[in-house]
Amino acid sequence: MIPHTFTASDGLELAYYVDDNTDPWADAPTLLMLHAAMGNAQRFYAWVPTLSRHYRVVRLDLRGHGKSATPPPDSAFDMDRLVGDALELMDLLRCKSAHVVGNSAGGYIGQNLAMDHPERVKSLILFGSTPGLRNSQAATWIPRIARDGIAKFLMDTIEDRFVPGTDPRKIEWFVSCATLCDPAYVGRFVGLMSSLDWSDRLGEIKCPTLLVIPGAETVGSIKNYDVMRERIADVQLIAYEGLPHNIGEAAPERCAEDVLAFLRWRFGMPSRALHAAKPH
Repeated sequence: MIPHTFTASDGLELAYYVDDNTDPWADAPTLLMLHAAMGNAQRFYAWVPTLSRHYRVVRLDLRGHGKSATPPPDSAFDMDRLVGDALELMDLLRCKSAHVVGNSAGGYIGQNLAMDHPERVKSLILFGSTPGLRNSQAATWIPRIARDGIAKFLMDTIEDRFVPGTDPRKIEWFVSCATLCDPAYVGRFVGLMSSLDWSDRLGEIKCPTLLVIPGAETVGSIKNYDVMRERIADVQLIAYEGLPHNIGEAAPERCAEDVLAFLRWRFGMPSRALHAAKPH
């Protein structure tokens, strides 16, 4: 699938995809999807058929990932810049507010978007996403990636990401997506995330929030999910027991169905799908 592109306010070209298979006679709510570190928007491929029948699904390749350009090494880079990319895409698409789905690092951006720009986030749906990575093993990844490269690092830690018996072709594809990234930029990206912890700000998230937890989490701390449950006022938790960190790739159909169930519960059926949902 060929992506659309736009130029961010700092001049970097970013790629995005729009999938809208809803009924054409009414406006569909927007669902903005933000992927994990070393991932790309294509990682959501198996989610899209379920979600795009009811929502305008917008998937952004984060800067330095997928088909988006990699920032120069000396460019300014912080969470505000990553949040700004999402806001600028929403503005380009004339989207005043969206339901935001974030997988791992994509959820870090989503959380900050919800805290700093609450009027732009209708709901927040997080998969394997804690309030930053300061209290995690992520900082140890940086020298390993620099020394061994992305592919070897991921293969050496694949049990942290998938259960035994996963189709090796899926793992090969997963790793190939990651190797589209520049290793030096991945170190910069992971370095930023592992320096951040906004646990004390979680109370600023006011929108309905779904938190999906990998039951066998190995990247973030389970304790951090407990903090999120305590501090986000309107939050529902679901645990995927026995699954390690990369639940978005390990159980994509289940993830999509849980997104849809949560949004239907909290917001009802989107208007474009009302006709289709009525019994004949």
